[in-house]
Formats: sequence, C-alpha cells, structure tokens
Amino acid sequence: MIKRILKTLPRFAFFILLQIWVLDNLHLFGTVEPFLYIYVILKLPIHISRSQVILLSFLSGLIIDVFSNTPGMHAAACTLIGFLRRPLIGVYVTGELAEDATPAYHTFGIAAFMRYAATLTVIHHVTLFLIESVSLFDPAYLFLRMFASFILTALCIFVLEAFNINRKSSD
Repeated sequence: MIKRILKTLPRFAFFILLQIWVLDNLHLFGTVEPFLYIYVILKLPIHISRSQVILLSFLSGLIIDVFSNTPGMHAAACTLIGFLRRPLIGVYVTGELAEDATPAYHTFGIAAFMRYAATLTVIHHVTLFLIESVSLFDPAYLFLRMFASFILTALCIFVLEAFNINRKSSD
C-alpha cells in the first residue's frame, strides 16, 4: 500500500505546483477560481487507510494555504473531503473493487465517478467559501462564487479523467 502512495507523489506534486503557480493566479470574471488540486485527493487508491487519506488531504490543503496565504482554509476543506471520501465511495459504488483500484471512470463507471467527484467538490467548495466569507454579508455573491467555481473545477476534473479513460486501474 505504501508503494501505491509513493506512486501518487509525482501526481500530488504536479497538481499542488499547478495550483500554486498557475491556478491561484487565475480568477475568471473576478469570481471563478478553479481548485484542481483536489483531484489528487479524489484519485487516491481506494483501499488506503482513512487516516492516511485524511493526513494526505490535510497536507495538500496546508501546502496550498502556505503559498496562498489562506490560514487553514484549504487544510480544513481538504481534511473534510478526506474524511468523507471512503463513505461516499461506498454510497456510489456497489460491489467489490480490486485491492489496488483507484477511483476512475473505468473502475466506478462514468456516472458513479461523476457523482463521487461532484459531491466531494461541492463539499470542498462550500466549506472553503463559507470559511473564507466568515460572515454571510452577500449570500448571492457567495453562492455565485461557490457554484461557478464548482462548475469549473468539476468540468476540469471530468476532462482530466476522460484522458485516463483507457488506462487500467494500475496507473
């Protein structure tokens, strides 16, 4: 299992650096912010322990927080989706999965993977934006930011996963 986590590290580093260097500087219409780094959390191997997922989720959020000057906001949102990830897999996927399987279109099915990814993305974005706003001063603008960022992030995740559609679960 440690071997699977170590194989994930290059993907982890790539998406964290992409988020820090490119996506954090991208604010479409002053409202939409893509948070593609959560793709790494979504794609962690299915059968790694919950504590390992939570730790890796926390670390990815903490790294983003350090470079984005957002004290603990990403770490909190990522820790929550890391905590909820395994139960959501159980909700959306019926039947047994291979020991070394990773969440993907070919292991979950396209509809189940999209529901899984969309649910965790919504949870992440709602948590992040609610923590960021602290007060609900302008709820319409807050909802617009959450919804638009969710749509962009989910669309990017679905497109990325489409490039992996023919890959085996041992990627």
